[in-house]
Amino acid sequence: MSTTTSESTIKGKFNEVAGRAKQSIGELTNNDSLANEGAAQQIKGHAQQAWGSLEEAAKDTKERHQPEAEAKAHDIREKIVSTAQNVREHVEAFAEKHKNH
Repeated sequence: MSTTTSESTIKGKFNEVAGRAKQSIGELTNNDSLANEGAAQQIKGHAQQAWGSLEEAAKDTKERHQPEAEAKAHDIREKIVSTAQNVREHVEAFAEKHKNH
């Protein structure tokens, strides 16, 4: 396994932590805009970390010259895209349900 951490993973962790702080401050001060911005930044951070993990796995796989590397990379990309789509759909459904409340 690769011992280096990708730039995406590092940026993602920063965005996750910064977003959590913004969300907390927004909630403490009743600032919905700041709280929402913080939640969005956390989502961005999680996505960056997932991408970083993919980069790290791809590098590790390439270094080991595994013949099935392309198929594995494709499967991982498809799972990430599918998960992101599911998250978006759930958030949109939740927002729509609570839009008029």
